[in-house]
Amino acid sequence: MKKFLSVLLAFLCLGVANAQFANPVKVTTSIKETSATEAVITFHATIDGGWHMYSTQVVPDGPTPCTLNVEKISGAKLDGALKPVGTPIKHYEDMFEADVYYFEKSATFTQKLKLTGGKYEVAGYMEYGACNDQNCIPPTSVDFDFKGEVAPQKEEAKADDKAEEPKAEEEAAEEETEEAADSVAADTAAVVSAAPADGLWTPVIDKLQALDEGGNSNATDNPLWYIFILGFLGGLLALVTPCVWPIIPMTVSFFMKKGTTKKSTEAEKAAARKKGIRDAILYGLSIVVIYVGLGLLVTGFFGASALNSLATNAYFNIFFFLMLLVFGASFIGGFEITLPSKWTNAVDSKANSTTGLLSIFLMAFTLVLVSFSCTGPIIGFLLVEMVTSNIVGPVVGMLGFAIALALPFTLFALFPTMLKSAPKSGNWMNVVKVVLGFVELAFSLKFLSVADLCEGWGILDRETFLALWIALFAILGAYLIGWIRFPHDEDEYDEEGNVIVNQKTSVPRFFMALFSFAFAIYMVPGLWGAPLKAVSAFAPPMKTQDFNLAEELEVKPMFTDYEEGMKYAADHNMPVMIDFTGYGCVNCRKMEAAVFTDQTVAEIMTKDYVLIQLYVDEKTKLAEPIEVVDNGTPRKLRTIGDKWSYLQSSKFGATAQPFYVLLDNEGNPLEKSYSYKEDIDEYLKWLRSGLNTYKNN
Repeated sequence: MKKFLSVLLAFLCLGVANAQFANPVKVTTSIKETSATEAVITFHATIDGGWHMYSTQVVPDGPTPCTLNVEKISGAKLDGALKPVGTPIKHYEDMFEADVYYFEKSATFTQKLKLTGGKYEVAGYMEYGACNDQNCIPPTSVDFDFKGEVAPQKEEAKADDKAEEPKAEEEAAEEETEEAADSVAADTAAVVSAAPADGLWTPVIDKLQALDEGGNSNATDNPLWYIFILGFLGGLLALVTPCVWPIIPMTVSFFMKKGTTKKSTEAEKAAARKKGIRDAILYGLSIVVIYVGLGLLVTGFFGASALNSLATNAYFNIFFFLMLLVFGASFIGGFEITLPSKWTNAVDSKANSTTGLLSIFLMAFTLVLVSFSCTGPIIGFLLVEMVTSNIVGPVVGMLGFAIALALPFTLFALFPTMLKSAPKSGNWMNVVKVVLGFVELAFSLKFLSVADLCEGWGILDRETFLALWIALFAILGAYLIGWIRFPHDEDEYDEEGNVIVNQKTSVPRFFMALFSFAFAIYMVPGLWGAPLKAVSAFAPPMKTQDFNLAEELEVKPMFTDYEEGMKYAADHNMPVMIDFTGYGCVNCRKMEAAVFTDQTVAEIMTKDYVLIQLYVDEKTKLAEPIEVVDNGTPRKLRTIGDKWSYLQSSKFGATAQPFYVLLDNEGNPLEKSYSYKEDIDEYLKWLRSGLNTYKNN
C-alpha cells in the first residue's frame, strides 16, 4: 500500500511540475472552401485534463477570451465574428463578479469568410487564455496563413452584390487597405533580439531547478493525501457512533469462539483462534473492498467531466446543501435514516447459509447495512468533499474510511486483551453524533453559498453566513456544557431510579465546549469586516459584505517594467521580486487577498525587495513587433503581455500564473520559485531565505 501511494504521489507531483512548463492547450488550424464564394477557417483545440479554455465571450477585466486577429486579407472578407462550436460551460466567478464561459477537454471555433473570387489570402492569429484550479497560462497566440484560388464569381452576382451593398463594399475595401498597410508594417519590422546585451534575459531554468531539486514544490500540495486523511478521520468518527462501536466486541468474540466448545482441547482452541484471526482479517478486508467499491461506483456514475464541474455547479451544490442539511438533522435526533430492513435480513440470511469467504464478505456487508444510519451521513459528507476535489477522490477517500473502520476488528482479533480496556458503550457516542450533526449543518451552508454566488440570488451574504455559523457553534457549545439536550440523549439515574437533574459536565466535553464558544466569539468581528482568515475558505467573499469597517491593505508594485525595475535594484543594491500575474488570473487575486495583505509580508515585499509586477495579459501594443524563437518555434511578440510571457517562459521555464521569483542584480535566482499556495508562514520563509542569500553573496 505504501509503495502504491508513493508511486501515485510521484506521478501527481510530476504532473504538477510539468504543468508549469508545457502548454496545456494544443491548437490546429485548417480552412475549407464550402463553395466558390464561401470558406470556413477552423481552430480545433485539445485541452489537457483539469484545464479549461475560455470561449469568445468578453468579461470586463476578466480572463482572456478567444479572439481572432487578422493582419492580412485579400480576395476575401470576414463573414461575422469568430464563433464557438457547441455550448460552453457557464460558471460564476467570484473574482470577476460575472459569469465566465469555457470549454474542457476540447474546443472548436470557426470563422466564416466571403470569397470575392480569384486568388485569396488571409493571415493573422487566434489568441486564447486557459486556466486550471491552480494556475493560468498567459494569452497565447496561434498564427495562421491560408492562400487559395477559386473561380471568379459571375458578373450578375457581382452586380447584384454591388447594387445591394455599395457602401459596405467601399467600407470593406477601405478596411482591406488599412489591414494591408498594417501587415506591411508588421512584415517589415526588424527581427529584434529579446535578450539585451547585459544578460538580464539569460535563461536560469537550470539554476531554478537545482534550487528546487527539479521542480516547483510550491505549486500545490497533493490533494490525494488530504482526501485519504479526511476519509480515514471519517472512518474513525464512524467507529465511535452507536451503530458501530457496540458491534465490534460481539463480532470479534464470534470469530474467536467460533468452532470451540467447553470440551475443546487446547490444540482445538489454538486452531480455532488461528482461524478466527484469519476470518477477522478477511472481514476487515471485505469492509475495505465494499467501501472502495462504493468509491468506484460514485466515480463511474458521475464520470470525469461531471466530477470536474461539480464544485461550481449550482444545482449540485443545492443538492449537497439539502443532503447535508438532512444528515445533520438526523444526527442531532430529528429522525433516523435507515435502509429497508428486508435488505439487511436478506443479506444476513445469506451469510448464515453460506460458508467460507462469501459468508465473511456477506457478514461485512451486513455491518455496512446495519450501521448505515450512523455511517451514511458521514460517508455522504465525505463523498461531497471528495467528488469536488479530485477525479479519484471517492476511491482514495473510501479507502481511508474503510481502513479506519476495519482496523479495530483486526486489531482486537490479534490482541483480544485490548477489548477489556476499550471504552464501554454509553451516551458519549450520541454526543459524537450530535457534534458531527452540527458540523454537517455548518458545512451545508458552504454549498448553499456556492449556489447563491453562481446564480446571483444574494440571499447568503457574508454577514448572514457568519451569523448562522456563530449561532450554530454557540448552540453546540451550550449542548456540550449541558444547557441543551436532544432527543437521543440518555438520562442518568441515581441508585433509587430517579433521574439526575444536575448532571456533571465531563472534562472532555468542557474543553470541546470551550473551543466551540471561542470559535463563535472569534467570528463575531467578521460581522463588521474582520478578515477571519481561519474561515475565509468557507465564508462568502468580502465583496458580499454590506457593512465593512476594515481597511484593506493594498500592495502596489513599484515597477511594471522588467528592465526599469532591475536597473533601480542595481542602483540601490537591493534584491528583486518578480510577480508574473494577469488581470484574468483568479488565483493571483486569491494570493494577493490571502497572503499579500499580511502586514509582515507586505513590509518585506515593499521595503526589502524591489517589486516588479508583470502582467502577461497586458494588451498594450509594442512599438514594433518582436520576432523570437520560442522552444524552436518562431513567435511574434505583439503586446507588452506577450513580452513578459516570453520572459517568463524563456528565462524561467514556466508558463503558468501566479509565478514568483527572487533575483539578484544580475538576474540570477536567489531561491526556488513560488507559485499558488495560500500559506503566509511558508511565503515569509521563502522571502527571508532569498534575503539571506542576497546578503551572503
